[in-house]
Amino acid sequence: METVSKNIHQEIIEQCRAGNRKAQFQLYERYYRGMYNISLRLTGNEKDAEDIMQEAFLSAFHKIGTYKGEASFGSWLKSIVINRSLDHLKKKKVEFVPVNERNMDMEDESWESEALKVEEVKKAISRLPDGYRTVLSLYVFEGYDHGKISKALGITNSASRTQYLRAKLRLKEILSGNKDIF
Repeated sequence: METVSKNIHQEIIEQCRAGNRKAQFQLYERYYRGMYNISLRLTGNEKDAEDIMQEAFLSAFHKIGTYKGEASFGSWLKSIVINRSLDHLKKKKVEFVPVNERNMDMEDESWESEALKVEEVKKAISRLPDGYRTVLSLYVFEGYDHGKISKALGITNSASRTQYLRAKLRLKEILSGNKDIF
């Protein structure tokens, strides 16, 4: 038996299916900030994130008839935004640091529990190289596992793990005050 999620915005979604522009704007207002933030974390560029978010909403409204309610509307829209962001990064030919598959024994250091301000962390993440930032964002913020990341980015599972570990190390360096490491 197929499970269908109860969507709190079902009435608005039905109006969107009927082409109601006011309903589309209501959905946009409810989701734009979160979708923009997802794209910004992945792309690291405000203008690109804005463009991607707009394209994702247009695509979602165009394809809203295919939304089956198997997941929340927000989850469905989030997957569109992530896919659009990853497509953008692929077009930009984001480089991922090459890895030696035989030497993959990097330790997963624990994060020291320091009181950091959210803005400091955001700024530090934005300073990461594109490949590091993308893998870190997909893993930490979007909940992707390394298998899903490797498939989405066209890299090996071990490359995804290495990118993530290196991103954490670089982020730790930035946050500990080694601001001139780039």
